[in-house]
Amino acid sequence: MYKREILIFFLLASLIVSSQPVGAQEITGPVYIVQPGDSLSSIAVRFSISMAELMDANGISDPNQLTAGQQLVIPGLEGITGLLSTEIINFGDSYRSLMRQTQVPDGLFRRLNHVVSPSEFYVGVSMIIPGPGDSPNNKRTSPATGESLLELAVKNNTDVWSLADINGLNGSWDGLPGDTLFAPGENETTANTTGLPSAFISAEIRDLPLKQGGTGVIKVQTIPGVTLGGLLVDHSLNFFTGEGGAQIALQGIHALLEPGVYPLKLDATLPDGGRQSYEQSILVVSGNYPDDPLLYVDSATLDPASTEPELQLLISLTTPATPTKLWAGDFISPAIAYADSTYFTSRYGNRRTYIGQGTELQVQGFHTGLDFGGGDGLAITAPAAGRVVFAGPWTVRGNATVIDHGWGVYSGFWHQSAIQVQAGDMVEQNQVIGLVGGTGRVTGAHLHWELWVNGIQVDPLDWLIQPYP
Repeated sequence: MYKREILIFFLLASLIVSSQPVGAQEITGPVYIVQPGDSLSSIAVRFSISMAELMDANGISDPNQLTAGQQLVIPGLEGITGLLSTEIINFGDSYRSLMRQTQVPDGLFRRLNHVVSPSEFYVGVSMIIPGPGDSPNNKRTSPATGESLLELAVKNNTDVWSLADINGLNGSWDGLPGDTLFAPGENETTANTTGLPSAFISAEIRDLPLKQGGTGVIKVQTIPGVTLGGLLVDHSLNFFTGEGGAQIALQGIHALLEPGVYPLKLDATLPDGGRQSYEQSILVVSGNYPDDPLLYVDSATLDPASTEPELQLLISLTTPATPTKLWAGDFISPAIAYADSTYFTSRYGNRRTYIGQGTELQVQGFHTGLDFGGGDGLAITAPAAGRVVFAGPWTVRGNATVIDHGWGVYSGFWHQSAIQVQAGDMVEQNQVIGLVGGTGRVTGAHLHWELWVNGIQVDPLDWLIQPYP
């Protein structure tokens, strides 16, 4: 009887062990942090696995129970450990430099991000970056013209074969001038370990991806004595010295620029006259601007004989980049004096069609500023300090005032009933500069505020929401 009880006990125990669900087994792998908007199915598709595999690896029974910030183990990614971070690619994060820095095989990196070609790797796109872990190879260096890989290795206290192996080079003959390489050790500065040439300590573009009508803020730290220039889309960049010695360029993105990828190039001139350049494609996305109703206006305000000379004069006024930054802190609303009764009658970027009254003349474009409702005679105040560069009547813009805030940033105020400043005046933030009116091409009295950044009109609302630079 005793032996029979022992036999029954072992039979029951074996049944309990064998009935454990498959999902209870421990599965290891890299960890992905759930992002806002992620679903279990989208994550499974991104990593080319099934939802069942993903749920099983993480003990998930309800696919709807997923929250941002949650950690998920991703099965089937042999050779990768640690966190899989979702990052917006910034300037200098080249495909080749990330391969060298993370030491993740090319095929595996492409699988993670569904990348077919390195040409798809551009600034502003979201990618999964395998954590480099405790990599000992964080020192950036670049061969100078005529400098051998052996000389570069000696300079960085390493050997030529280690340098070649870390950077995927074929041998000591394979180093190219200006190519960004990684060597054992740490940078002597607080540089980001990106693919930028050695003249650049770091480079950052804010608010990626850039949008139609947005303001690009490009902040660069260089080694001492470097002069910067560059190009974004088709506009030359103007760099100015900001806090901490960083060189800063502000550049507007045209509201009608087709969404897509465009060139961003930085040029560094070294103290000895040498030059280093770096170019990368940058993503520009849609501003999702709606269409305004048809606008019927005085046909004289659509006549190219009047509109074109006026536009060219405005462009010439807003093209110079004054090297002194005249504003400090945040911009404020130019309608702040009547904030209790004001409202937006039309926002920047709205697509518009103007029709000349009594004619078949049509002009298509976009709304170049931000309109505040109100009424005749309300005060218009300066959104930031600056110098008045124009004050007078125009055909399309009516009574107009243009203020230079420095660094290529300008404000324009159209349709005024009265102008209360003159060209050459220095104005302070919140100083009254004019009165709301209905002059020029309008359908009623309102304040139109326009903001130009390095030759391009941008959304003024962005400048009210956050400080620049």
